[in-house]
Amino acid sequence: MYRLTSKLVIYRNIGEDSILFRLSDICQRFDVGGYVKENLITEIYIEINRLLDIATRYGFDKNLWHNYLAFLLAMTENPFSLVSEKVGANEGTVNEFAKSDFGIFKNLFDYDFSKIEMELGINCFSIVTNYKAVVKSEQIFNKSVSEKVQELSLAIEKARDETELYTIVTDFYKAYGVGKFGLNKAFRISGKEEFGILSPITTTGDMVLDDLVGYEEQKKKLVENTEAFVEGRAANNVLLFGDAGTGKSTSIKAILNQYYSRGLRMIEIYKHEFKDLSKVIAEIKNRNYRFIIYMDDLSFEEFEIEYKYLKAVIEGGLETKPENVLIYATSNRRHLIRETWSDRSDISQDELHRSDTMQEKLSLVARFGVTIGYYKPSQKEYFNIVTTLAEKYTEITLTKDELKAEANKWELSHGGISGRTAQQFITYLVGTAGN
Repeated sequence: MYRLTSKLVIYRNIGEDSILFRLSDICQRFDVGGYVKENLITEIYIEINRLLDIATRYGFDKNLWHNYLAFLLAMTENPFSLVSEKVGANEGTVNEFAKSDFGIFKNLFDYDFSKIEMELGINCFSIVTNYKAVVKSEQIFNKSVSEKVQELSLAIEKARDETELYTIVTDFYKAYGVGKFGLNKAFRISGKEEFGILSPITTTGDMVLDDLVGYEEQKKKLVENTEAFVEGRAANNVLLFGDAGTGKSTSIKAILNQYYSRGLRMIEIYKHEFKDLSKVIAEIKNRNYRFIIYMDDLSFEEFEIEYKYLKAVIEGGLETKPENVLIYATSNRRHLIRETWSDRSDISQDELHRSDTMQEKLSLVARFGVTIGYYKPSQKEYFNIVTTLAEKYTEITLTKDELKAEANKWELSHGGISGRTAQQFITYLVGTAGN
């Protein structure tokens, strides 16, 4: 194995601390001889443990060795893979190095561990190459990465040579991209060194715009702006404002699901993290994806000044916001910043021109070129939401009149009329069905 990994060029940045290079070093010492058997077995078990950890994190199954090698190809960012993401194969001399590396990976896929197992009296490699994973909830592993990597692994298994493998991998980069941005939909600011400033959000939900009953005009505006953005046309930052529980956040999450396959990614950020906005933008500005920076339930109290960071990033700093970045925010406040009666007067105990301060605050909203209002539904619209949602569940056997009567009772004791209240009512009915 060492003779193979030592010849890697493009994918050498996988790292000496990786399972691949650690096992390669172990195999070299095994081939040379003079090792202490017990020590070598211990080192092998350490790497097998690391392999099982990755398999659990990403829900890998069957041949974990193949899954791991495919994972390396899918996640390793280097000049070749970054140029290939969302574009695919390109002409250039670098392709010769890439094909050579892919030939090495093909040999690694077919590597025979039987000799080392026989000599050391172990069978761990046989186990991980014929592995049956325990069925796990999607909540505890990254399904988005898992499915794509295992698809890539199966395709590589069938490849006859490095030329076929080259086509398979570059097609994969074109379809999904590379690294964490290629294989994940959404991200948050992270303190974990392994991810850098942004770490993946592994469970984002599968809601679509049709799940939000009503609000057709609002959804249309959001789709039109996002469509323009994804296609590389001029698009605006968007503020979704209005009553609580009306579907503002659901709309944005659904937009991510609708446009993920076309290169849209989302980064969730909170106002206490605005100081890191410039670092986030620096990491994503040169990637072949479209990024929406998502700010949920955005609002500011009088004493909070984080809005100044946001204004500078959106418009006004020396470095312009990259064309592949937009900001989508939701808020229950139309003007985002709490406004007092004294803000509307130049008379103030501690400030001569108070109205100038008000204008500075209100100018934040002006940075959002599209503002979309989501308002509390009428009684009729509320009942329509309830009956439409109920149609999705066979467990609910109430007639429409019974459903409306119960929905009316529910909203009176659960925060009033809203889409969220309707969904909570339906959830209650489904959960108690048959009791």
